[in-house]
Amino acid sequence: MTTDTRQQKQFLTFQLAGEAYGVDILKVQEIRGWEPVRVIPNTPNFVKGVLNLRGAVVPILDLRERFGLEQAEYTQKTVVIVLSVEHGAGQFVVGVVADAVSDVLDIKLEDIKKAPNFGTKIDTRYMQGMHVYKQGMIMLLDVDKLLNPGEVEGIESLF
Repeated sequence: MTTDTRQQKQFLTFQLAGEAYGVDILKVQEIRGWEPVRVIPNTPNFVKGVLNLRGAVVPILDLRERFGLEQAEYTQKTVVIVLSVEHGAGQFVVGVVADAVSDVLDIKLEDIKKAPNFGTKIDTRYMQGMHVYKQGMIMLLDVDKLLNPGEVEGIESLF
């Protein structure tokens, strides 16, 4: 029996403040362990700084701060997920801090539920949808919406 792969997507899942989140695997460039970043003054609190990634300057965002969640110390399990984000007519690379990476899941498009307008810890404008399964619920993020246009321009102007 064959599965029609056009009707499903793969998502990298990760943990953040005890909740499961997912991002489209096609947006993920790499996963790195946490390392200290170069702090850039006059950036929003959720922008932790920048990393030099093979000659490219990559802004690092803390999703806990972005979503208004409790702060936590970075540990050996803390990771940076490097993502390719679309903005306007172009793309740029950004890293997001997560507590730990969990898995890669194949999710049928029909199993992705619309994001509710209430009852979640994050602003639903960042969400692509939700996936409910026997182990719990995964909030699927739309990585292209993690920064609003003004924030993107502000961060891009630093480099």
